[in-house]
Amino acid sequence: MIMPIILFILGLLLGSSIYAFAWRYHEHKDWLRGRSECDYCHHVLSPMDLVPVFSWLTLGGKCRYCHKPLSWQYPLVELATASLFSLSYIFWPFLFHGLGLFQFICWLTLLTGFMTLVVYDLRWYTLPDKIVFPLTIISLTQLIVVSLVSGDLGHLVEGLIGAVVIAGTFYILFQLSGGKWIGGGDVKLAICLGLIAGTPLRAVLLIFIASLIGTIIAIPLLLRRRTINIQIPFGPLLILATIIVFFAGNDLISWYSRLIT
Repeated sequence: MIMPIILFILGLLLGSSIYAFAWRYHEHKDWLRGRSECDYCHHVLSPMDLVPVFSWLTLGGKCRYCHKPLSWQYPLVELATASLFSLSYIFWPFLFHGLGLFQFICWLTLLTGFMTLVVYDLRWYTLPDKIVFPLTIISLTQLIVVSLVSGDLGHLVEGLIGAVVIAGTFYILFQLSGGKWIGGGDVKLAICLGLIAGTPLRAVLLIFIASLIGTIIAIPLLLRRRTINIQIPFGPLLILATIIVFFAGNDLISWYSRLIT
């Protein structure tokens, strides 16, 4: 069971980089060579300030230099990424060699990109094309490779239909509402997520789960604020629903089929 531990550590390291990457991208700074700095005093952080989770805890959640409180999102993103990496290995539905290993590497890459989008959407309410499009290319490439190697082009056809189902649904909602119900970035992200869903039925399940989670989150906010003008980023909900469908979609569909028969 050493591999889940290794992946957990890798997830921590990548999770620490995700927040920094999102901030640098938003501030139009160099993605790779830019130095991490405090959000408030902009002091360049030392290596001891960047140890995942540990630095945040030892500093009491405050900047070492200006002593202003740092967001709890830092350690949360690091732990979430690490947990997703480790759990993905534990519950991986395919083999860990050949095609299965290729899919696993693609999946971890997608997870890293997804967590970056989660951070970006929660903080700035947008999903950058320069992050969404590469993830879509990875998803499509993976689907094509799996279809060609397995000799079953049905995988590719169903994945493409799944993408059309989600993206088409969101595009209609976007047009009908003038962008008020759902954002253009969600429509673009939906193509990637539909490819990952893999089938039209799983795509519909993805939409349902994301909408259900959104409703559960929205109702308490509506009751507390007594207003319908609440902005909830839909990207993170879609990504969470995608992860659920990827690992448990078939089981959920089977359970529902037994329930109604």
